Amino acid sequence: MGKKPNILFIMTDQQRADHVGFMGNRVVRTPHLDSLAASGCVFDNAWVSNPVCMPNRSTILTGRMPTAHGVIFNDRSLEWYANTFVRQLRADGYRTALLGKSHLQHGMSRNAVVDYRGEGALLRSQPEGWDELEHFERYVGGLPEDPSDFYGFERIEFCIDHGARVTGHHMQWALEQGADKAELLTDYNDTSPGRERSDEWWQIYEAPYDEKFHSTRYVTERTKAFIEDCSASDEPWMALCSFPDPHHPVSPPAPWFDRHRPEDMSLPASRHDPLTDAPEHLRLFQSIHPADQRNWVAPCGYGSDRLLGQAIAATYGMIEMVDAGVGELLKQLNELGLRNDTIIVFTSDHGDMMGDHGLFLKGFMHYRGTLQVPLLIDAPNLPAQRTQGLASSIDIAPTLLQLCNLRGYEGIQGHSLMPMLQATNARVRDHVLVEDDIATVTAQLTPIPAKTRTVITEQYRYTRNAKGEEQLFDLLADADEMQDLTAQSHPARGSMIEILTDALIAADDAARGAPTEAG
Repeated sequence: MGKKPNILFIMTDQQRADHVGFMGNRVVRTPHLDSLAASGCVFDNAWVSNPVCMPNRSTILTGRMPTAHGVIFNDRSLEWYANTFVRQLRADGYRTALLGKSHLQHGMSRNAVVDYRGEGALLRSQPEGWDELEHFERYVGGLPEDPSDFYGFERIEFCIDHGARVTGHHMQWALEQGADKAELLTDYNDTSPGRERSDEWWQIYEAPYDEKFHSTRYVTERTKAFIEDCSASDEPWMALCSFPDPHHPVSPPAPWFDRHRPEDMSLPASRHDPLTDAPEHLRLFQSIHPADQRNWVAPCGYGSDRLLGQAIAATYGMIEMVDAGVGELLKQLNELGLRNDTIIVFTSDHGDMMGDHGLFLKGFMHYRGTLQVPLLIDAPNLPAQRTQGLASSIDIAPTLLQLCNLRGYEGIQGHSLMPMLQATNARVRDHVLVEDDIATVTAQLTPIPAKTRTVITEQYRYTRNAKGEEQLFDLLADADEMQDLTAQSHPARGSMIEILTDALIAADDAARGAPTEAG
């Protein structure tokens, strides 16, 4: 048997598909990711299974839909004994590490309003304290003892929180480097410290400390340390290199904050969309100016062209800092002679509206901005190419298992993308299913529908929610999603409803381990 390939899995947080050079963006500078894309397979049509963090991150690890693995919204932890592709790798002799943002557990949030515990699909006793490992307070006084198995990872080094706020293992590392603790514990409000700040939205500011303390620097350094450690042995390794950026608050450190002039940013054509026929909650979000948005994670309107330019410019700075970190990792792999033995994956957990349709942030907004993500896979001995075939976050786990000559486990719902890695014109699915749920108590307090389901084909996107509101767009003819075809009694509506119905039935069967056709 040949040498087992290593895996470097690079993940960002809240990065749109079009916020990277290799997906056609001519402003943001991502030379290292672009170089990686040139040697690997770029999936131009990759979509999430859920447009928020915890559900889709759990899907990436398990290869199962949110309604199957149980993490149907944020603040609900992935069951401790959930099967993951990482556990399969570790059982096969891989060293495994999670370096950076995890967000597989509820503990990051300090304002959870719902019970995160579910009955779970696996009726096994949970270790005491299993769901407290990502609670920010656990790391304030020093580094606690970590478990030897965190969803298959033998080594965990967490970045917890976003923007300039630093907790988790990252905080203790930064303190050892000479950082000021008060600056690291930046609060989520308009009085938080920042060197330069937007006068229109407090979430756009320059981090108050040197870039050497930043989460991107930490994730880069700790990933390099893990790779260096593994290189001394013949054991294969898998590193999840998980950057917390470019998730809001939009707060890169100097010199990345001023890499772009806000007035030079290209603004989305759909930013003035009146959403006349859109679902009620989208119009509500659009009416809220970012300055009036007191819950830092809640969707809101784009505010103004000036604010939008500032947000995009600072976001590009965050992405370019990540790209520089990726460049260091690629250089290290080359210097250690590991580049040709390593599978490299790059993707994000979900996107961001970033002004599309007059909206900011994520959650319950099933437009291209939140649903489509960058995805590239560079695997040894496979051709460089681009593919228009559909791919989903749920497909990453079975793909990596097949690349490592490992079988998938019962109940895995994704499809291996191996045929598409081997041939540009290959297809493994004719649709992608997207789920979106919120807690019942939350749905009772807001106009947000409790459930939203979307199905995407290579031509159309159809969305329907629990209130019966629906949207249909021709993605080929209307890339900006401005012409809702449901108002025109479009003939595609009936076929898309049928595809959605079949997708829901197939997903339900696959969740139970029943054999299903790829779709």
